Formats: sequence, C-alpha cells, structure tokens
Amino acid sequence: MIIGSVSENRNLEKRVAITPEISKKYKSLGINICIVKNYASHLGFKDEDYSKEGVEILDNNKDVILKSNLILQVNMLEDNKIGLLKENQTLIGILDAYLNEKKLKILAKNKVNVFSLELLPRITRAQAMDILSSQANLAGYKSVVDSFAYFEKAIPMMMTAAGTIPAAKVLIVGAGVAGLQAIATAKRMGAIVYATDVRIASKEQVESLGGKFLMVEGSENFETEGGYAKEASTEFKKKQEELLKETLKKIDIVVCTALIPGKKAPLIIKKDMIETMQTGSIIYDLAAAQGGNAELTKVDEIVENNGVKIIGEKNILNKLPVSASNLYSKNVYNFINNLYDEGKKNININIEDEIISKTLIK
Repeated sequence: MIIGSVSENRNLEKRVAITPEISKKYKSLGINICIVKNYASHLGFKDEDYSKEGVEILDNNKDVILKSNLILQVNMLEDNKIGLLKENQTLIGILDAYLNEKKLKILAKNKVNVFSLELLPRITRAQAMDILSSQANLAGYKSVVDSFAYFEKAIPMMMTAAGTIPAAKVLIVGAGVAGLQAIATAKRMGAIVYATDVRIASKEQVESLGGKFLMVEGSENFETEGGYAKEASTEFKKKQEELLKETLKKIDIVVCTALIPGKKAPLIIKKDMIETMQTGSIIYDLAAAQGGNAELTKVDEIVENNGVKIIGEKNILNKLPVSASNLYSKNVYNFINNLYDEGKKNININIEDEIISKTLIK
C-alpha cells in the first residue's frame, strides 16, 4: 500500500500530515510513502530528511495523488485536487464534515473512502488518535501566551519596594481541552484564573487546576453522550449572561474557547458586557472562525472597543506548526494502524469497529 500526502494551501494551513519521524513507523508496517517536492520545507523538514526514511519525493501534487492508495492530509483537498481522486482510493484528514458536506457526499458517491478525524468517538481506545485533543492542547497554551503578550501589565503579583503589582485576573470561557490547558498555563504564569462552561463535570477539572469555576445558579448539564458541549437553554444563557456581566468588570484577560461541534460558536460575551470591562483588557477569541464567542470578534483582526482589544484568531496552530504537525502525524499514524491489515497489505474497513464506523463518511 502507498500513502501519499500533497501540499496544503500554506496561506491557510502550515501543518503537515506526515513528518520524517513518523515515516519510519509507516515503513515498519510495510507501507510506502510518497510526498510532493518541498512538502514540509517551510517547517525545516527537508526532502532529504524524508528520503533517508525511504520516502519517495515526486515532482507535483497530481503525481502523488495518482500514485497513492491513500491520501493523508490535514484539511480537505482543494477542488482541483479532489477531481483527481478515483474509485477505491482513501482520503483521511480533518475534513470538516459539516462545512464540506456536499464535497464529501460526492466523494462517497464516487466510491472514494473518506474518513474525517474530527468525528472520532471519545472512547479509551481512540485516545491515541484524538486529533482534537492534541491540537486543542496546543491552542489553549498558545492563546494564553499570545493574550499575555498583548496585555500591557505584569501577569503575576509582584511585591516591590515601590509597591505591589496585583496579579492579572483571567477568565477562560469553555473548559474543554483547550480551556483546561489555558487554565493550567495562565495559573503557572501567576494569574488568578476563573472559568465557565455549560458542562457541570468541568467544575472539578477546573478546580483541580487551581481555577475558580463560575457556576450558574440552578445549572443543568449541557453535555452530549460523547463528552462534548451542546447548546444551552435560553434560560441558562440568560443566567450565564448576568453572571458574566458582573464578573467581567474585574477581569483583565478573557480567553474564549467554547465550541459546539457542527454548529456556529455560541455567542457568550455581548457588546454591552464588553463595555463594562476595564480599559486595557484583552479578549482573545479562539472561536473566531466559527463566528466567535464575543460579539465584536472579527477573524484575524484586532478590534478595539472602549479601550478593550478583541483579538479574533482563525488558526492559532499556524503559530506552532512544527509541534502541531508532530502530534497530528502521530495521531493519524495510530488511526491508520488500526485501519491497516498487515496480512492483506491494505486497509480493512470494519464497520463493526466504532472508531472506523464513526469517522467514515457514508
């Protein structure tokens, strides 16, 4: 079997799906790899680094697609590359099954096997394949580091002969994987950290990291069976809004991470709430690409309102592409290892396997 990977649109995506290190593991399974020339040179991975591991370097993307049994990407292929896929080929990546629904249905109709990795079930056996967790961990960390860089005051409390500088107060909106990493990072850097989430189970996790959980009075649990957040009721949203409006008056930095799979990001911080915040405060919105958790968020822009900066981040992982690629490539290798039949030297689409059935686009 031959696995191929072609260039992503580097204006939008700097991560790659195969690193030189992971190429060696594929070879140990008896799988051959081919990539396009200068595939990951922007990350410091030279073609020679891949060649040393037995990877074949081809001149163009078309040759890679036509030669490969399985195409491995980070994001959905561009339209001109999708047209090259043929029957019985396999495409694997973070294909955004909701945004690209029409494209994926066409591929399925053309008998291309398509697996979208953001649909992985949250079960123990899938943890080593969980691309959402590995990437969200990095996003949560980087969001805090970046927001602190924009904040024009010190973060930890400092006692000096000239006086005391108080610790910065940070609010994390959404306590999923990204949010929990953001809490841990902010706490390590000396901030006082608060967090809010619609899932009651998050309270214990937030507090274990040293954060203070903002509990809405009479809360119910808005959590799916798969462990993801689901849309909250109108009554909950109203109570949450009242609580946040009071809290935001004393908050210096807000990091927004709240997302609902397959839907627009929930609007949590409204304009009138932003206007109660102190001048010099920061809102760093990781949910910008899905509409944003803050009302004034604009993708890849810094909006200033009444002295508050609202930063909309489209793809924060482009700021950590090497680390993100290393983790992503390992996740995907584990997924393919589960899918691959060494005896037949090909993939085995076993629908009775929950990991395979949940990620396969039908």
